[in-house]
Amino acid sequence: MTDHDEDLEGGGADGHADHDGRDGHDGHAGHGSRREAFSHDPLGHAEVHGGMTVAELVEQYGHAGIGAESVHEAADVLAEMLGSDDCTVFLSLAGAMVPTGMRRVVADLIRDGHVDALVTTGANLTHDAIEAIGGKHHHGETHQEGMSLREHDEQLRDEEVDRIYNVYLPQEHFAEFESHLRAEVFEPLAERDGAVSIADLCAELGRANAAVNEREDIEEGPGVAAAAHEHDVPIYCPAVQDSVLGLQAWMYAQTSNLTLDALADMTPLTDLAFEADEAGCLLVGGGVPKNFTLQTMLVTPRAYDYAVQITMDPEATGGLSGATLEEARSWGKLETDARNASVYGDATVFLPLLVAATRERIGS
Repeated sequence: MTDHDEDLEGGGADGHADHDGRDGHDGHAGHGSRREAFSHDPLGHAEVHGGMTVAELVEQYGHAGIGAESVHEAADVLAEMLGSDDCTVFLSLAGAMVPTGMRRVVADLIRDGHVDALVTTGANLTHDAIEAIGGKHHHGETHQEGMSLREHDEQLRDEEVDRIYNVYLPQEHFAEFESHLRAEVFEPLAERDGAVSIADLCAELGRANAAVNEREDIEEGPGVAAAAHEHDVPIYCPAVQDSVLGLQAWMYAQTSNLTLDALADMTPLTDLAFEADEAGCLLVGGGVPKNFTLQTMLVTPRAYDYAVQITMDPEATGGLSGATLEEARSWGKLETDARNASVYGDATVFLPLLVAATRERIGS
């Protein structure tokens, strides 16, 4: 038998080898039997029209490739995660999410029962409280015409305005925040016997934010920490010292009995993971919140069943912020058969997009 005859053996009558039940009519006759990595799954083209919903748009992304396909996959995983009554959901929130306009998205997720634990930064909690008590962030500029970047920021410093990329925050709001902490948050905590956990600090902050927001009839809502306190969702802030909130807590502790126990949150957090029937995590940004959320599974007999991350960091640097979820699987942080997806891009764009698509799918 010749080599040519061997190629034809088992093929169709026209000499085209069968591949997954097809007879080679994919435009590449005779190659099917030798393609182990290739799968016949033709790319489509997204169809976009006026009046379509966010979920319909994300569904169209599934016909495309590169980032669009990743967004479609992430929406699938997130919908299955949030739609499962048996899934305990951990939300990791890093970066400048609150001061850049994501505050209501996060607070509403908590209020609607889609979050069982929030792991975030002291910075997000600081900016959340500032808005709860009447402060506002403002649209700003990254530079001014006719000025160097340095001159622009020097002018802002002279005018006592802090800049977060293209967002401005007048510094007087930090003075108001400090007064809020001392009068409404720290004093009740200092009256307790012994050290308090950071989760207790966050809960007290949420209570105080809601109380002042209602008492002063603040137009803006009470925010993330208040929603978590109202719905008994714990907030974990493992690097609280790295923020104005933590700095003010340290300063207050110098002249009071306030003491924070950095390890006290570990037991309730791991208990929550240990007792979960299923576990899922939504990782917005990286840093300490991402690692704190993922490492929880290292001391439980299980791992995450679902994981979605939004990041702009590359994996090649070796940093945790850009580490893939596949890498997390190697550590035992994700189950071997876990559903996971990553979206690489600006979280202020993709978080509300994914949340809107998911809410439409699960009807909540």
